[in-house]
Amino acid sequence: MAEASAEARTGTGPAFRVEGLTKVYGMGEVAVHALRGVDLEIPTGELVFILGTSGSGKSTLVNILGGLDRATEGRVFFRDLELTAASDRALTFYRRDSVGFIFQMYNLMPSLTARENVALVTEIDRDAMRPEEALAIVGLEDRLNHFPAQLSGGEQQRVAIARAIAKQPEVLLCDEPTGALDSKTGIRVLEAINKVNVELSTTVVVISHNADMAAIGDRTLFMSDGRIVNETRNARRQAPSSLAW
Repeated sequence: MAEASAEARTGTGPAFRVEGLTKVYGMGEVAVHALRGVDLEIPTGELVFILGTSGSGKSTLVNILGGLDRATEGRVFFRDLELTAASDRALTFYRRDSVGFIFQMYNLMPSLTARENVALVTEIDRDAMRPEEALAIVGLEDRLNHFPAQLSGGEQQRVAIARAIAKQPEVLLCDEPTGALDSKTGIRVLEAINKVNVELSTTVVVISHNADMAAIGDRTLFMSDGRIVNETRNARRQAPSSLAW
């Protein structure tokens, strides 16, 4: 599969702009500062990895980007929409229309086939792909009628990816999507995520503890103690199949 250049994928301005983002849980002596003045810009179409130890602020940052949590201070924009000033209703529409989420747990309905799990999204979105099309993108066109119990962990995660991309979101946010998988299976999942980024020009943010995975992305952000402490950019993105861990 030919990969578009980073310039081609990120040529239409930032998907996210973050200014002085702070998040504090609790009050007084028990206050936990999850984010401490984060500044960040994520161009449209970029595949970016966020690395850091547990408690570094990775998930809090991504949850705020996805409209799942609110900031204590600072501003976050998705294109022209200021998420930090948006109403609950506006955030609901934002999550529904613009964001796909992938988590470590697949959260599939066990009584539904792969096709039916994806159709949960496509039946309520007029602009959605057909379930068959979304499952073909992640390489599961021959597993449409299998139930989750008949699928491997990696296949279940790819069904979850198909479900997330079926509504054709502008952004895909992934929180440890390979955390429960062995390396071979995890690479298949990363291939699916990479394909979504390259072929659909979807902006993708991936949280991981695994630094080796970041070789397939455009950029890597390193977080510690609620701050972005370093970032690197790959001159050339590696194919997921080249990874080993």
